[in-house]
Amino acid sequence: MGIKQVRALTTTLPSVTWIPLARAHTERADQMTAGHRARRATGDKHAIEDFLYDYYGTRPSLLRRWHPGVGTGLSPAPDGLAEHAGWKFYMTYEGGVVTLDQDAFMHARAESVRYIHGLLTATASRPVFSGCFGLHEWAMVYRDAEHRHELPLRLGQEGTDQVVEQHSIRCTHFDAFRFFTPEAVGLNRLQPTRATQVDLDQPGCLHAAMDVHKWAQKLGPAVPGALALDCFALAGEIRLLDMQASPYDLTSYGHPPVKIETAEGKAEYVARQRELARRAAGLRSRLIRVCEALLGPEAAAQNREAVAPFNQR
Repeated sequence: MGIKQVRALTTTLPSVTWIPLARAHTERADQMTAGHRARRATGDKHAIEDFLYDYYGTRPSLLRRWHPGVGTGLSPAPDGLAEHAGWKFYMTYEGGVVTLDQDAFMHARAESVRYIHGLLTATASRPVFSGCFGLHEWAMVYRDAEHRHELPLRLGQEGTDQVVEQHSIRCTHFDAFRFFTPEAVGLNRLQPTRATQVDLDQPGCLHAAMDVHKWAQKLGPAVPGALALDCFALAGEIRLLDMQASPYDLTSYGHPPVKIETAEGKAEYVARQRELARRAAGLRSRLIRVCEALLGPEAAAQNREAVAPFNQR
């Protein structure tokens, strides 16, 4: 990469600091993806864990790459520049400090950054709604003989359909709603679309919380490595609850169901949902700060103002 004049850096890490951080990040990422990589080699499938890779397009090779994050520079190592110098969206300052090239990154992804910032800001402004009980997964198999996963329904098809019909369905997240069966679409109290996502996403939704991983991936090298892995780890925990509360029988995976068709199951689901939402809120706030560092104070304020009409809905 070319050499540029120094502009504002939040901090510059010496090599004795960032090299161990990068090494520890790679080790943590490899541990987190070991099961998936082993299954990929054998062609085995996992109905719970594969979601993070198949749906979100997660690539272990990219997940293991440590990034210092926007505004942080890396001093040269004893054997030369940080390897990041050869990576996309990085630049080298005079003196050999390597950092994210914010101008190049924003030139390529400004629209995405503005959208992510607006969506996360609007979502964070709303109270947690915890009355959905994970029924979106039930609506995805309602009155349908073809299911996404090769797992039995623990209540059978008829029993599953009855649970859907005995509850009020209020799914706010388009990327869950779009997988509803045709017969279930009209049962949802809302009709989310991609265009209304900023208007409807709320922090209690498991899928909106899982999406912190999606947005961390979209923001790529601007996101500090620890934050990226924290988002991925939380998404995995959320996915587990998502499937435990689903109509599928997870006996083959050794996971007990969260029986949301019972009062006890509903209480367990809500308690876990609220705790996951609390943790996702912290990660969401950190991602918002990444976006604002990229946008700058003035543009970030303008973007917040643009989504203000959607807040608190």
